[in-house]
Amino acid sequence: MGWLRCLNTPITNWAGRRVWIVGASSGIGAALAAELNARGARLALSARSGGRLKELAAGFDGVLVLPLDVTDPGAFTLAMLQILDAWGGVDVVILSAGTYMPMRAWDLTVDTARQTVHTNLLGVVDGVAAVVPQLLRQRGGAIAIVGGAAGYRGLPEALAYGPSKAALINFAETLYLDLAPRGVSVFLINPGFIRSPQRVACMDFEMPALVAAPVAARSILRGMSRGVFEIHFPQRFPFLLKLLRWLPYRMYFRVAARSRMLKRDA
Repeated sequence: MGWLRCLNTPITNWAGRRVWIVGASSGIGAALAAELNARGARLALSARSGGRLKELAAGFDGVLVLPLDVTDPGAFTLAMLQILDAWGGVDVVILSAGTYMPMRAWDLTVDTARQTVHTNLLGVVDGVAAVVPQLLRQRGGAIAIVGGAAGYRGLPEALAYGPSKAALINFAETLYLDLAPRGVSVFLINPGFIRSPQRVACMDFEMPALVAAPVAARSILRGMSRGVFEIHFPQRFPFLLKLLRWLPYRMYFRVAARSRMLKRDA
């Protein structure tokens, strides 16, 4: 039956597969790079920190190191040209670059909000625009977008971060509608809290169901092997936020107001 088919083409064998990871210097991106290298993928790694990328790639074989800033117009196009020159094509593009700055209403500044939205949302849009023409020419391939469970519903301290992730969810859904009929897979990755030095330093509240980056990487690849559209983990936290999407505002605001995050003084 058609509705039981996989939404995406399952990826079960990574040996020799050409994979470009953007946001590969830390967190999920770095963990995916290590896991995919172990599985025999050919890797191109991008992030702002060229030094960190070189350290990561030093333990791998035949890696393309392509530093770029996702907020720099034209950076994706230049990197894509380098990949095409080296490989002649690309099979999977994973867009995991992102930034988080805790923000409450009394902390809101336009500059910080713009930086968050530019990095988390427009950086992904630029990346997709650079790779889609090649994937369509190949009549195949996959794009994986790292969104976040914070995009399911408004959360404390996520005044700019949450909307950027909510927009990514909508963007990925719309992208799937356009590309799936043309043979290009679109994966949406919505993680909960990931253990990383940057995230722990920014958040001064308890993070439920905290997941280590290597565990997150394996969860992502497991989801891609099943050909699902949305990959979310750990199961408990994103599932809870999904349930909260069904609550009317009166009930949701009451639940959210009881959280430890909102009880802290301004």
